[in-house]
Amino acid sequence: MDAKVMKYVIEGPDHAVRASVKLPASKSISNRVLILNALSYSPYEIQNLSDSDDTRVMLEALTSNDRDFDIGAAGTAMRFLTAFLAKVVGEWTITGTERMKNRPIKLLVDALNSLGAKIEYTEKEGYPPLRVFGSALQGGEISLSGGVSSQYVSALLMIAPYMEKGLVLHLEGKIISAPYINLTIQLMKQYGVDVVWYEQTIKVFPQEYKPVPFTVESDWSAASYWYQIAALSQQPEIELTGLFKNSLQGDSAVAGLFAQLGVKTTYTKQGVLLKKNGNITQKLFYDFVNEPDLAQTLVVTCVLLNIPFRFTGLQSLRIKETDRIEALKTELRKLGYLLMDSHMGILEWMGERCEPEQSPVIITYEDHRMAMAFAPAALVRKGGIEIADPMVVTKSYPHFWEDLKSVGFRLTVNQ
Repeated sequence: MDAKVMKYVIEGPDHAVRASVKLPASKSISNRVLILNALSYSPYEIQNLSDSDDTRVMLEALTSNDRDFDIGAAGTAMRFLTAFLAKVVGEWTITGTERMKNRPIKLLVDALNSLGAKIEYTEKEGYPPLRVFGSALQGGEISLSGGVSSQYVSALLMIAPYMEKGLVLHLEGKIISAPYINLTIQLMKQYGVDVVWYEQTIKVFPQEYKPVPFTVESDWSAASYWYQIAALSQQPEIELTGLFKNSLQGDSAVAGLFAQLGVKTTYTKQGVLLKKNGNITQKLFYDFVNEPDLAQTLVVTCVLLNIPFRFTGLQSLRIKETDRIEALKTELRKLGYLLMDSHMGILEWMGERCEPEQSPVIITYEDHRMAMAFAPAALVRKGGIEIADPMVVTKSYPHFWEDLKSVGFRLTVNQ
């Protein structure tokens, strides 16, 4: 590994974790509402907008006069902006990091082109960078595999009301990440657009968005790391503010998952309060098809608590910021845990161990969730844990390390 890469040595607090934490705003909601705000020509400024890299990049693109956009590592921005710009008259280019140039986007581009868009690849067929010739879109009826990223579906749905024929979208096979599609639809409804989702078909008729004042709720995905800290701590008492029980976010499922790993959730006026409930399952079986972003947190927590697991529905993890399945297997092997996977989106651990490395350094692969899922390991590992390129957290939770320090974690920079 490059010796110049910054690393954090993280050690857990030497006292019980008792704190109130203001979580970042939901990135998923922020990124969708930015598009809907733009499409509705809203005069209202979005309240409590996420300060994540992904959202900042999207905001800059939507408010700039540029025609060439570099969205860095922001996958959501790449997909949402590709669809958005396809309906805005003009010529645009979108590029990103080297990793982004290797993340497939052909399915979305093909879908948009079949609906009347004109989008070309400027380097490698099927991958960014893209040249987008924006114009009015015909719309119509198309079919997509339900197994594709929900962001492709959301990108198409959000611009659908402005297609001349609207959009009839048939999703074939098993639908992954359905809560994210539902989140998009519910937000579209808040902006005054009717959407019909019946079984495998979603219909959006031609209509117009209406501007509304909007406040973004806190991020349940970010909450997962605090659930992890509670699960690995002795006598924790952690308040997370800005979370709602009846959240639109699919990752609110984290409360039920961690109830099986010893964490009790109490809903308060401010958010949630986490304490130990004393109930820990012997084995954990779960299908993450609806909440793939929680997988890394649960995998790391389970091995550290010595709880065997079998997790399914992880197909989309291979095309995230990194191949998250391979990354988890590689980095947990350094800590002495041998995970098994199959090509069917299954990852499992039945207690298999190997000799851990003497001084392991966790590589983050430009993936914010790798850094945050491994950081709580400092609570149970003697001497803490060392994480490379820790500032990748800015993608979704810029003040993560500051929040850890505020509750007693010790961070030392190791160049």
